[in-house]
Parts: sequence; C-alpha cells; structure tokens
Amino acid sequence: MAFADNLRQLPAITHIAALHLLDDSGAVVATIPNAPGKAGSVTVYNALAAKHGSINVAAAEEGLQIFAEHTEDAKARPGAHPNIDRLLEVIATGKGFTVQIDPA
Repeated sequence: MAFADNLRQLPAITHIAALHLLDDSGAVVATIPNAPGKAGSVTVYNALAAKHGSINVAAAEEGLQIFAEHTEDAKARPGAHPNIDRLLEVIATGKGFTVQIDPA
C-alpha cells in the first residue's frame, strides 16, 4: 500500500500539538510538530508508540513498512527524510526512543 493509504488506517492526531523523542537519559533528541509536511510522521510515530510502548526495533521495522514508498527514497537519499532516517538508526543501533506528546 502507498503511504497515503497507510495513513488513513492510523488513529487521528488532532489532539497532538507536537511529539518529542527522548533518548535513554530522558533528553529530547527530536521534536516533530503536528504541522503541514510533518503531520504524517506524527501520525506514524504516535501509532507506533501506542502499539509498541516506544520506538523500539519492532516499531521501527513496522514504521518503515508504513512509510512505504518514502522508505526507499530515504535509503537512497540519506537526510531527505529525517523521520525515516531515525527509524533506520533504531534498527541499526538497537537504541530506541521514548515518545512524549504535547497536547493540542
């Protein structure tokens, strides 16, 4: 399925203003705002965290499937899709993220 089709199957994010990714020490390493161009990533990360409890290796692998056609583009052009790059990093290192949500 295409990314847009996959997004339609995930829970709504109208209650989220931003999503923060925290490392093992609790430091915020990334913030993804619920804004145009980023809302798809917020949707994916929110769904993965709800299902897996964090962004761990299993969540990252599922996330790459959800991002569909964008995953191959991210692999071909590192840096073009930072939110997919993070999932690839989780898989490569085994180090995941805790997700913190700022309510809307």
